[in-house]
Amino acid sequence: MDEKDHEILHLLEENGRLPLRELATSLALPEDEVEERIRAMEESRIIRKFTAVVDWERAGNSRVSAIIDLKIAPERDFGYDKIAERLARFRQVKALYLVSGVYDLQLLATGQDMNEVSRFVSEQIAPMDHIRETATHIIMKIYKENGNPFFEREGGERLPITF
Repeated sequence: MDEKDHEILHLLEENGRLPLRELATSLALPEDEVEERIRAMEESRIIRKFTAVVDWERAGNSRVSAIIDLKIAPERDFGYDKIAERLARFRQVKALYLVSGVYDLQLLATGQDMNEVSRFVSEQIAPMDHIRETATHIIMKIYKENGNPFFEREGGERLPITF
């Protein structure tokens, strides 16, 4: 990968629907070259998929999201990988990370309501082998997700400055 590939990735990460013509113009490259570079990055799984950031509350289909911290007893010879692979298979799990600090894994889970999230944690996650402890944090409001703010200021309102 060269600098132009990195530029393509940054532009697509910001707006995955950017037309090929605009990408090529921004990069000062021919469209067919940009298209080939993107195709190569898709085939090598550098670009995993193109997706939308949805404001479900605004869409009238509010969901409940939770951040769930997990303490894990790592498996011999596999560490955290096997348990992470099992956790990642649940449809409720939207993101899963190995983290430093007090907990080992952190996952983002969604459900239709708090009861669904609660049942998911208590019936599916907590009883799993190697899970020693869970801490569930319900997300009350989203201000920014995947680099996209979920609030809009009226008429370019400026923030007050205090000294």
